[in-house]
Amino acid sequence: MSEMSGVVRGEREGMWQQLSKLPRAFWMLNVMEMIERLAYYGVRVVIPIYIAQADEVHGLHFTQAQKGQIFMLWALVQTGVPIFSGGFADRYGYKKTIAFSIAIKIIGYLLMATQREFWPFTIGCLVLAFGTAIFKPGVWGSLQRTLTERTSSVGWGTFYMLVNVGGFLGPPLAHFLYGWSWPTVFFGCAAMVSLNFFMLLTYPTVDSGGGKTAGFLETATVTLSNLFNLRLIVFILIMSGFWLMFMQLFDLLPNFIVDWVDSSALVKSLHIPAMMTTQTARGTMITQEWMINLDSFLIVLLVVWLSHLVSRMRRVTSIFLGIVIASAGLLAAGFTMSGAACLAGIALFAVGEMLSSPKMNEYLGVIAPEGKKGLYMGYANMPTAIGWAYGSFLAGDLYGKMGEKAGLALRYLQEHGGVPAGVDRTNAMETMQRTFGMDASTATTTLWNAYHPYQLWYPFVAVGLASAVGTWLYAMWVKKAEGDI
Repeated sequence: MSEMSGVVRGEREGMWQQLSKLPRAFWMLNVMEMIERLAYYGVRVVIPIYIAQADEVHGLHFTQAQKGQIFMLWALVQTGVPIFSGGFADRYGYKKTIAFSIAIKIIGYLLMATQREFWPFTIGCLVLAFGTAIFKPGVWGSLQRTLTERTSSVGWGTFYMLVNVGGFLGPPLAHFLYGWSWPTVFFGCAAMVSLNFFMLLTYPTVDSGGGKTAGFLETATVTLSNLFNLRLIVFILIMSGFWLMFMQLFDLLPNFIVDWVDSSALVKSLHIPAMMTTQTARGTMITQEWMINLDSFLIVLLVVWLSHLVSRMRRVTSIFLGIVIASAGLLAAGFTMSGAACLAGIALFAVGEMLSSPKMNEYLGVIAPEGKKGLYMGYANMPTAIGWAYGSFLAGDLYGKMGEKAGLALRYLQEHGGVPAGVDRTNAMETMQRTFGMDASTATTTLWNAYHPYQLWYPFVAVGLASAVGTWLYAMWVKKAEGDI
């Protein structure tokens, strides 16, 4: 408790009192972000299945390695561009930046809906990523300008809650649209994000506080020069490990759940409604998007309260605790085939996310110099760029070799069935079942026991825990310079 006792920043106002002081612009920004996230996660939670799931009838059937390549490029664009676009948002104005980004995102969704070859579809993903990259610094910079030191923790917690309202509604939107077709999912999300044009008509302009006379090259130079801050660079590198681990909940776990997790007992015992289930060869399962949606659901319920609860704690201490808990949650989610254990792991991950992710943005917003909020919110994307990009490359390679059920079925056939190479991965499980006289559940359990696919989570969790240790050391290093922030 000694850490806590030394970090009280004066008499703390009540949560509702702090919320009542947040201006109209703050709430408008939250609604725009919520709409954008609803559309984004409507695609994001199902796209791993669309891209690479071997038994998805109308999917693209790219390999897991190709999926990793797409996500790696997506990460580099979506989280690399804001490093520069944050400074331009300060220079040219947040409102103009947001409007431009919405138009780009719509084009991205339309390309993804209409392209099925690898590079045309990938370009559509990258256009969407580029639009998202421009959107974030404008919104985040505006948001930070509406907050004070006292309202910062609750403000970012509220923002994170409403972001996850959009994230929570995205999966059922995608599930509903998928009832027509996969392209309808993308068309629907394009229509959803276009609603933000109407929001901008009533959105009060928030001044960035930065200079408006710098040219393009001067703005780019300022962006690069401000990056060369030792504390900032060390923080970015440490947080990269967290994001490498974190993004696997959305990039890798969906395929893992479809391949391995058995939630049929939960469907029966809890009487899960049909809108949340899917029929599989192993029985009626909770859809992977609804299982992962537990993360957003818990955040919506708890993040504002939890952010208020830890507002007395140093931000880097909260980040440390969050990374440790999230790492443990990810390991628990993928350690067994049990649907209940997977959900428990996702719930634990959500607690860790609530303690860490909002605090990272808040920390950078607090240490950002006046007039450079958008710039520093752009820098907030750098850890995600590094961690998500390399994590996508690593995940695609590891899952293709260690975790994909179709790939392991082909391996089992070659090792035990004398079946020559050349069986298509989309038919691998059916071929295995037919060759050995197994049903789908028995074949899945056989592969799990033979190849232990849960081991693929070990390197991701190890990186997460290493990031937590780095955060603890960083907290001790900067305490003298930063005090209790």
